[in-house]
Amino acid sequence: MDFPVSETKTNLMRAFAGESQAYMRYNFAAATAEKAKLQVIGQVFRYTADQEKEHAEIFYSHLRTLAGETIVIDGGYPVNLSDSIAELLRMAEHGEFEEYNDVYKNFGDTAKKEGFAEIAASFYMIADIEKTHCERFRRFAELMESGDLLGSQTEETWICLNCGHIHKGTKTPPMCPVCKHDQGYFVRLGSSPFSC
Repeated sequence: MDFPVSETKTNLMRAFAGESQAYMRYNFAAATAEKAKLQVIGQVFRYTADQEKEHAEIFYSHLRTLAGETIVIDGGYPVNLSDSIAELLRMAEHGEFEEYNDVYKNFGDTAKKEGFAEIAASFYMIADIEKTHCERFRRFAELMESGDLLGSQTEETWICLNCGHIHKGTKTPPMCPVCKHDQGYFVRLGSSPFSC
């Protein structure tokens, strides 16, 4: 298949647009969470947003041979606006589910059928990453919905994402005793991006 007339070319631009929009939506959601003094959720959104930006770059780089061209695409993209942090997490979870469970698998299958093995591999591998994003958003949504984001029925080890202070207990302190940042900076140590 000749790349300039392939469905894969169009799918790459759709994926680039989707990832670019996810990057922006997650940054908007992060700002909403931070305004609600839930910096840990803000960081979850920003951490994921940065990965989405990288995915956009990967998809875009596959289009290098078409530099200077315009690729017309159609597509539907979600409007994920809410003042509810749990709802924003659920909206993000749903979008990630659609990407890994449907969209990128199908895009990978099309690329493979059209003879673009490297591009197919990118779609399949990024689909696996999107599954991780879905699970992350689901986990934090469940914590928000159950009221267990900053507390637990059993003793937990918590870390302040600002200064690294470790706290053990059934709930986070109202303020970090070291850096004086509010409890919205605390997360279970096991959920920290760089836990040991």
